[in-house]
Amino acid sequence: MQVSVPVEPGKVYHLYNRGNNREDLFRDEADYRKFLRLYIEHIHGVADTFAYCLMRNHFHIMIKVRSEPRAAAMADEFKMTDANQSFSNFFNAYAKTFNNRHRRTGRLFEERFRRIEVDSETYFRQLAVYIHRNPQRHGFVPDFRSWEWSSYSALCSVQPTKLEREEVLRWFGGLDQFKAAHLPEGDDSALGAYISDDPN
Repeated sequence: MQVSVPVEPGKVYHLYNRGNNREDLFRDEADYRKFLRLYIEHIHGVADTFAYCLMRNHFHIMIKVRSEPRAAAMADEFKMTDANQSFSNFFNAYAKTFNNRHRRTGRLFEERFRRIEVDSETYFRQLAVYIHRNPQRHGFVPDFRSWEWSSYSALCSVQPTKLEREEVLRWFGGLDQFKAAHLPEGDDSALGAYISDDPN
């Protein structure tokens, strides 16, 4: 995996990172909410989001970089040169907010966000399940469905969302199949390089 390779339009990626020295990225509910608000502000215009999960000291996001930005991204207050700059601005904005709130200094994230291209529809499905089940895998909750800071509930809902819900459910063949795919304790070894250095 080459972490320095820029994300490219039209490609799907598994993005992830953790706190520097495994420090928490989220200390309270306000941190989680701020991260998501800044994500929409900086990233929604340049990428489609399929799945995400935020945990105390790391996160996972699956996105597709848009070939053209959404109309909102062209507004004067959103002058991003490309998706890579948007992600840089997003993470910098969150780190600044976090440091100010918690009166800390120094680097928040371990390194530049890591990314692995996802080039198979089979892996799309497996990775979405892996991302959603992560809080249970790491022991944060006994049932991943109760974790508030993931996309699972929004994808199962009919409420408005910024997620690409219809496309995700289409990968699985519908909502019932989406839910069923998440229930068994999966074998993550099939994902191989897509999660080879998963933060924890």
